[in-house]
Amino acid sequence: MAKKPKKAPETAGEGGEAEAPKSKKKLIVIVAAVLLLGGGGGGYVFMKKKAAAAEAEHGAHADVKMPAVFVDVRDMIVNLSADPGQTKNSTLKLRIALELKDSKVESEVKPLMPRVEDAFQTYLREIRASDLSGSAGLYRLREELLRRVNIAIHPAKVEAVLFKDVIVQ
Repeated sequence: MAKKPKKAPETAGEGGEAEAPKSKKKLIVIVAAVLLLGGGGGGYVFMKKKAAAAEAEHGAHADVKMPAVFVDVRDMIVNLSADPGQTKNSTLKLRIALELKDSKVESEVKPLMPRVEDAFQTYLREIRASDLSGSAGLYRLREELLRRVNIAIHPAKVEAVLFKDVIVQ
């Protein structure tokens, strides 16, 4: 049998030239991928260090944070408006504490307590016993008292109004 002739070296050269551009493209893609991953990793490490520094700084300020301060409002006994169809007025006894951010705000609020009590008294005389029924009624009362106290002591601010006793007779 006769042997098959081998391919001429010219065709092998053509195939070699065709593979060279493919290998260049692969090399460029690999280099680009390595650069992107390196840049992304470097950016991640940089941002992580920056976030850790910011967290450490914030943590230092968090340690300095002052505890909340509570200021008692004088006990209030108020005649409520009569419900429709009723002739007898109801009475509300209310004990409240105001939650303040820190003792600095307390020194601003204490001299203004007569103004706060006046704002509470005038509002409470307008409500009815039925307005206070259920937890939704107390929630609305708390929000309204908070709004009124913050208006009365502006620019200082009360964080929350806390009920100690709420008695309706």
